Amino acid sequence: MMRSGRLLASAITLVHALPAYADEPGQRRWLAGDHHVHSIYSARYEADPEHSEHLPDPVIGGDSSHTTLQNVEMARRFGLDWMVTTDHGGPRHSALNHDRAWPDVVAARKAVPDIVLFYGMEFDVPGGEHASLILPTDATERATLRDIESRFGKREAFPADPSRNTKARMIEALRYMAGLPVPPVLIANHPSRTATGYGEWGLHTPAEYQAWQEAAPNVVIGMEGAPGHQAARPETGKDKAHGSRGLYGGFPTMGGFDQMVARLGGAWDALLGRGLHWTITANSDSHGHWREGGADFWPGEYPKTWVFAEPNAPDILDGLRNGRVFVATGNLVDQLEVKAAIGPTSPRTATMGQTLAIRDGDELDISIRFRPARTPNAAGQLPKVDHLDLIAGGASGVEGDHNDSTRIVRRFTSRDFRADGEDILVSLRMKVSKGTTYLRVRGTNTEQGEPEPDVAGEDPWRDLWFYSNPIYLSGEEIAQ
Repeated sequence: MMRSGRLLASAITLVHALPAYADEPGQRRWLAGDHHVHSIYSARYEADPEHSEHLPDPVIGGDSSHTTLQNVEMARRFGLDWMVTTDHGGPRHSALNHDRAWPDVVAARKAVPDIVLFYGMEFDVPGGEHASLILPTDATERATLRDIESRFGKREAFPADPSRNTKARMIEALRYMAGLPVPPVLIANHPSRTATGYGEWGLHTPAEYQAWQEAAPNVVIGMEGAPGHQAARPETGKDKAHGSRGLYGGFPTMGGFDQMVARLGGAWDALLGRGLHWTITANSDSHGHWREGGADFWPGEYPKTWVFAEPNAPDILDGLRNGRVFVATGNLVDQLEVKAAIGPTSPRTATMGQTLAIRDGDELDISIRFRPARTPNAAGQLPKVDHLDLIAGGASGVEGDHNDSTRIVRRFTSRDFRADGEDILVSLRMKVSKGTTYLRVRGTNTEQGEPEPDVAGEDPWRDLWFYSNPIYLSGEEIAQ
């Protein structure tokens, strides 16, 4: 691999107008959503399936007391445009989903038609933990989910079948999904919740996630950047994880984000440096609300996944597949555009999820537009962005689960912010070192230079972050 040079930013800060956010019906615009929400059909079981002689009965409401309709109504209350219902499985759970959860989805769609409601599940990953499985909205979705869960859900069989719980079986499942006429979308949930330290992975490693995407590139799009359970409080439980954001008991989240994402030059940057188009998301993982003694926020109450799409199911899935996505906690921002262009008037431009072809000698004009909070969030606060970082990386420093080529190109503070109506603009012209293959942005309401490990019982509303997904660069390398 070529050695990475230093990223250079010009001393002149330029402000370029970006296209206005679309707000006409039928046009793409930023739509807020949550892809990981549980209902009463995330059942518990009256007996341990592995030690029971008879098929145990599911306890409806055993792991969440919220109905699908209640979840959708709260999603609308907290400003979401789309949501996925994702109940996890158990022995013969595919029949429970098919016979009882599905009719509730149909009823909720009729009752709250302004929310795009996807049918899916928290897939019990063979050889691992969980992933959000999102079905395309069509005439086959009910049967397709039953088919996938009955074939591949690791806890579906009774008696329990150890052969279903292997990592090879997960690859088989992904290839099966990829071969469906209209493939689903799959997002890895809480990636390093089982880690025991920084980079000391538990059930899932970055290399495993790379293998997932290589097996099904049209299905596996990425992972949760900000996991759910962010309202966890010490008094709600006695186990080690309770009180820790995300219920991460081995190694904490950092600014509410999984260590794979939050650590500069860490696992996410390593995956990007290997050439993967790997998208991060955020969600509530809502089971029980904190006011009810649970560890969770309602869908949309704290984290949001924003997708640039038309307000319909096919284009929202297209936006997820193609990385037109940013995430934010606490409503820190509700619009974000990151644009790279070869010169201020060039037609060669790219935004989040897109790839910009570059040639030797090109210079990039980078424009970042964000819309800060205009109304108080669910905590009654009006958060302000303290600073944001433009980050770049490439393939030249990738060693294992680290990417040493990842660097902060420029930190923008309030001194750099330029108002444009309700939006804030910052930009710069930059030369790019050899081997640079992606650009991304993050921002926070804190003064932290890097996200700090979260401590049990901290107030998540005082530690807010947003992350863009990458712009990818390809072609001849730019000369310094």
